[in-house]
Amino acid sequence: MQLNIQTKDFSYPVRIGNLETITHTGKVLVISDSKVAPLHLDTLLSKLQAPQIFTHEMASGEEHKTWEGVEQILERAFEANLSRKDLMLALGGGMVSDMVGFASAIYKRGIAFQIVATTLLAQVDASVGGKTGINNRHGKNLIGAFHPPRAVHIDPKFLKTLPRREFQAGIAEMIKKAVCFDQDYFLWLEQHPLEQHLELGIYKSVAIKASVVAQDEKEEGLRMGLNYGHTFAHAIEKAGAYKTHLHGEAVAIGMQMANALACHLKLLDGPTQERIKALLGHYGLDLPYKIADFESFYKDLQMDKKNTTGICFILPKGLGAFAATNSVEKDTLKKALHAWL
Repeated sequence: MQLNIQTKDFSYPVRIGNLETITHTGKVLVISDSKVAPLHLDTLLSKLQAPQIFTHEMASGEEHKTWEGVEQILERAFEANLSRKDLMLALGGGMVSDMVGFASAIYKRGIAFQIVATTLLAQVDASVGGKTGINNRHGKNLIGAFHPPRAVHIDPKFLKTLPRREFQAGIAEMIKKAVCFDQDYFLWLEQHPLEQHLELGIYKSVAIKASVVAQDEKEEGLRMGLNYGHTFAHAIEKAGAYKTHLHGEAVAIGMQMANALACHLKLLDGPTQERIKALLGHYGLDLPYKIADFESFYKDLQMDKKNTTGICFILPKGLGAFAATNSVEKDTLKKALHAWL
């Protein structure tokens, strides 16, 4: 299966199924991390055809998604003397693709990159759409660029080595899209266990994002719906120093916080809130969480990159629709989040 994603400047393929041979006429720098490389690097190299191939292995973990990590990628690219006609190739999950994408965006003012996604979260969300970035002490992905890949390769067989917890975390991003964009997809997810319908589930998720990105590449309107749950999630991840929660887990918690706020504002009804909660729970994503310090949490919400005149919350309006609001008062938010205080 293949989808094509249209950007302002070019179209790129997202190939879903058995990993095909990847060919390039110039040098290729393959970047992976210490968790993925031992499992899958040899497989990728057996499918890669290029005159010269170089590799670089990063430390694994969201806490390493930093300037230092990007500088190491850039240093390896300079050692290989990559030209702007050459290629960076990311092998891994969302952390790897975000960092390689950002490094490729700034190396010699821009070099092409491709992604071989090895986690469910990367396959259904992070690898598609062109957002790249790193974290800093102020928050998640606050430094980055829009820099679309030239191709994305999604082979579900890579998921056989994925820990169950990480698999479940990726499902949060699938449910997110269903809630905000496609009521029929939400119903499909309720009726089709992903363990038995994984490849089609991935395809449907990527198709939704492809449609959204084609209409709003730079996140000026429709694409903001993809941030459902993320304003809260980024604050949750930062509070745990990017070690206590996987991104998808934080998104799942953030979705429930957004749902509570949406109900408080009369945008979402109770039965629909319970359906979302039940679907998350089916995949082990109805997770407990306590906000240790509301003032600190609120400050982190204020740092979110989507904010303009106030904190931007993406809130569901039933299934298949959303609203963006930046006018929620602090006291209103605190009341809506009472279950987590």
